[in-house]
Amino acid sequence: MKALMILLSSLFLAEVSFGQVDEKWIKKAAVDRLVRYVKIDTQSKEDVEQVPSTQKQFDLARVLLKELRDLGLPDARLDEEHCYVYATLSSNLSEQQTAIVPAVGFMAHMDASSSVSDASVNPIVHTNYRGGDIVLPHDTTSVITVERNPNLLKSIGDDIITTDGTTLLAADDKAGIAEIMTAVEYMLKHPEVKHGTIKIAFTPDEEVGNGPEYFDIKGWGAKYAYTVDGGQLGELSDETFNAQAAVVTFNGKNTHPGYAKGIMVNSLYAAAYFVSLFPEGMKPETTEGREGYLHPYDLTGNEEKTRLKVLIRDFDMSWMEAKGKMLREMKEQTEQKFPNVKIHLRITDTYRNMNSVLERYPEVVKFAEEAMERAGVNPIRFPVRGGTDGSQLTFMGLPTPNIFAGEENPHGKLEWIPANSMVKSVETIVNISNIWAEEGAGK
Repeated sequence: MKALMILLSSLFLAEVSFGQVDEKWIKKAAVDRLVRYVKIDTQSKEDVEQVPSTQKQFDLARVLLKELRDLGLPDARLDEEHCYVYATLSSNLSEQQTAIVPAVGFMAHMDASSSVSDASVNPIVHTNYRGGDIVLPHDTTSVITVERNPNLLKSIGDDIITTDGTTLLAADDKAGIAEIMTAVEYMLKHPEVKHGTIKIAFTPDEEVGNGPEYFDIKGWGAKYAYTVDGGQLGELSDETFNAQAAVVTFNGKNTHPGYAKGIMVNSLYAAAYFVSLFPEGMKPETTEGREGYLHPYDLTGNEEKTRLKVLIRDFDMSWMEAKGKMLREMKEQTEQKFPNVKIHLRITDTYRNMNSVLERYPEVVKFAEEAMERAGVNPIRFPVRGGTDGSQLTFMGLPTPNIFAGEENPHGKLEWIPANSMVKSVETIVNISNIWAEEGAGK
């Protein structure tokens, strides 16, 4: 059987290479799509049990469904309950070749971060960027500076897409969607680009951690996949944080403040003290690279009851455990200072570092590196200081590293993306598809 696979592969290796891509067409198609998609409000919402967490994500899902069908992908379908879009680009190899080349998937998420509004996004295309800081016109206090965005210096002469300064752009991850859609259209227009079966998926609720919850891995049919959800040009990630979420609840006792002496137990004081105990060197704003962090990010409450939510992140599980131990020690210290406040700490797993699985499938990352190099892009192996849908899908049986979409400063009003990064992402997707046709037999 192995000999047959090698023979079949050798018979079509010469067929699968292709010449210079039409970068001008790719640029226009990808940027036009991004500008259209970001105008659709798809913000997800935390602490909602249903998927999707917001019904407005269906607005983009239905647009994408129609576009996929208009492109000629007849099996395109929408999960009307949970808002997943699925489609297949059929193999253009022979029947024998198709049988031995695994189906490969590309996916991106439709929702936008809940941190900053993406309602009424006004995207601006700054053509032929000449250098210098970019002042966003509808909020001139919002400035994308070269000092804090050194990659701007690599984008001189390129077109740069931003907002007007009043919303985020939501290129995370509508850029990824635009790039996948453009790559599909490109391969349909260029049958000389040989590829096996390509699976497409767009997911809800990635930003709130629930994207893979109802994802139909078996029905989708990809053996390996790539999320197109990375940042700067060339990012390639097969490693993410391990992630846990902690909820700390402070229970006090309320009464009328005019008669509170000796009776009231104000939970807010205990919560404020607990927050003051977070180590300075273990915060997101003081860590980088492979350093983990503890991040208190949501505090709500009153005298009777206060709730604090904390993110726990680290690449190493032993350090994750150490951070959990630190929170328990902070709880004990707070209880000693406020003995009348009852404190409850709950820590739950969110996702794990996908590298422990992906290292068993080195060709999945190797082919992505080769694809970038063919596009003239230097791969940057980048451990994700966060997670992607691929983090969970990898542990669900679908090995899924992450490749760049090109956006910078995601989740904020200073988000921007160079058009060339979008072009190179499209080329990378096309190249990955092509390389799997060349080298994927028997994988």
